Amino acid sequence: MDHKLKEILEAAGALFKKFGLRSISMDEIAAELGMSKKTIYQYVENKTELVEKVLDHYTHDSNACIDDIAGNMNAIDVLMHVSEAVSQEISSSNPVMLFDLQKYYPVLHRQFVSKKKEHVYEKIRENMLQGIKEGIYREGLDVELIAKLYVEKLLGVHDPEFLSSMKFSQQEIFKVMFENHIRGIANAKGLAYFENKLNHPTP
Repeated sequence: MDHKLKEILEAAGALFKKFGLRSISMDEIAAELGMSKKTIYQYVENKTELVEKVLDHYTHDSNACIDDIAGNMNAIDVLMHVSEAVSQEISSSNPVMLFDLQKYYPVLHRQFVSKKKEHVYEKIRENMLQGIKEGIYREGLDVELIAKLYVEKLLGVHDPEFLSSMKFSQQEIFKVMFENHIRGIANAKGLAYFENKLNHPTP
């Protein structure tokens, strides 16, 4: 990716995450970057295209972060590391961005959700197969169905309408959802390992 374009996308993305999509103008993005709007328009035609490119950049980086978490970890460790990354991602985002995306950019919202669903589904599916092979997840799990259910629950954690009806934070909801998922698929050995990791977290 062109260095200048990456700089634009990261600056715009930071502003969108902090203040939402609608309230940030191209003038404010240009001011944040210390460049003219004319320069920005060499890379995008309008704000809609900028939002689209920011979402693509965000999705790529988020997916890459998840893909990099593996190494010699077992399936439960992988999920715990991913959950920590997702939790940090949630804490740094303003729900207003999701509201704005759904309301003012519905086509981009659908594309964004679709890409996220595909990636999360595949990773959860791979993780369950790994855990079963390692003997820490229950035998006989309906891997395809559980992965699909997990994806739908994760989307709920990011759904503006759902969030607005809850008295709990997005992070609290995700934490409960994640722990319930592990407890639902782990066997006795895996559950004991998970409980030990919760009670003795790595510094």
